[in-house]
Amino acid sequence: MTTTRTEESFGVLREVTAAAGLSAEGAEPIRLAENDLWRLPTGVVVRIARAGQDEAAAREVAVARWLAENNVPAVRPIQRDQPVRAAGRAATFWELLPPHRHGTEADLALLLRQMHRLPKPTFPIGQLQPFVRIAERLAAARSANDDDRKWLLDRLDELKQQWANLPEGLPHCVIHGDAWGGNCAVTAEGAVLLDFERTSIGPPEWDLTSTAVAFDSFGTLSAAEYAAYCEQYGHDVREWAGYATLRSIRELRLVTFALQTADHNDSALGQARYRIECVRGLHGPRPWRWEAVG
Repeated sequence: MTTTRTEESFGVLREVTAAAGLSAEGAEPIRLAENDLWRLPTGVVVRIARAGQDEAAAREVAVARWLAENNVPAVRPIQRDQPVRAAGRAATFWELLPPHRHGTEADLALLLRQMHRLPKPTFPIGQLQPFVRIAERLAAARSANDDDRKWLLDRLDELKQQWANLPEGLPHCVIHGDAWGGNCAVTAEGAVLLDFERTSIGPPEWDLTSTAVAFDSFGTLSAAEYAAYCEQYGHDVREWAGYATLRSIRELRLVTFALQTADHNDSALGQARYRIECVRGLHGPRPWRWEAVG
């Protein structure tokens, strides 16, 4: 009998919660994607990292505690030694957010501005790795044909060269690393940041490009909404000479994410192919109106 994705993840959850002295009984999945998130009846959220991501899981907890020390609103890890390792995975344990909604881009901008102004932490946080997992996703993608795979790998090489020669921009600082709307939530007490898997030292423009791409490439953000975002943060990244490079890297990452998803979910195959055609210039100028996958 075939094991479903949820059953497989729940099996890991049982092991990591047992190792932490907790119970998985009654747990409900929140999201099963790059990381698996489960809600326990006790009001704890368990975040199970991919295999081999122990260091990233430990850094997420350290970053969240550092943000708390600096009064930046963010999700908080529970008070215990973590991550906990079991079943070949690393798991972290977080306080459940009270009732909340997705944040707006203006909400996110204020949090990013606050985060970007912080002094660098004393613990190791690492440098931004903008190309992480792109080549691996392309190598593993069964839904990409050989011609597309070669083109995308060549594009990856081009962008690595451009990244190495970016023009001067804003001073490097601690950046969120994956600063899209889904990683900001608003409770009755205000907006909070989520998900610090990619938090590192890097150009703040990297964070700002996520929202610029939503407006510029995908057309999911109106001109008024984007203007409000820039006003709240105090800077429009599209005016920077290096923006086109960061935009292209972001787009390539989202192409490979769609390919990865399509290998496990046939419904994402059409969107994955559409994204490839867009970056290859087959669907005219931006915005391309990409749809969510996964």
